Amino acid sequence: MALSSANSDEEVMSTINITPFTDVLLVLLIIFIILASVTKEPKLPDALNRTRVAPSEIIVMISAQDVKNNTVEIGSDTVNIRDAHTQFVSLETSIGNSQKSVIIKADPTATYGMILQIMDAAQSAGLDTFGLANHIQSAQQRST
Repeated sequence: MALSSANSDEEVMSTINITPFTDVLLVLLIIFIILASVTKEPKLPDALNRTRVAPSEIIVMISAQDVKNNTVEIGSDTVNIRDAHTQFVSLETSIGNSQKSVIIKADPTATYGMILQIMDAAQSAGLDTFGLANHIQSAQQRST
């Protein structure tokens, strides 16, 4: 007959297994890292231009409202993006052949496709030089 001691049944385990806890923490850390990189939109760098764009009489403005309505402001007129070519042709004939440049000022919400459509319409109208406008830093801000 086997005798068992009462002490073996009453022993308390003095160590805690933390492996499952560590696994859960690592999974949560990975999830937070992925969510942080996905939810934040990357900041576009500011262009530091040393030379300014030549002045132009044709300025294209694309605002957030224009992006929603699929319109664009060419000169002083707001037109649909499909009618941009005819607007560029009329502006090019009215200013003459002295300047063939177009300056595009676009809202950050404007898509690349929309800007490319504007550039294509201007190029098909004979305007072949483009400038993308941004805010220009002064010489003091550049040196600091």
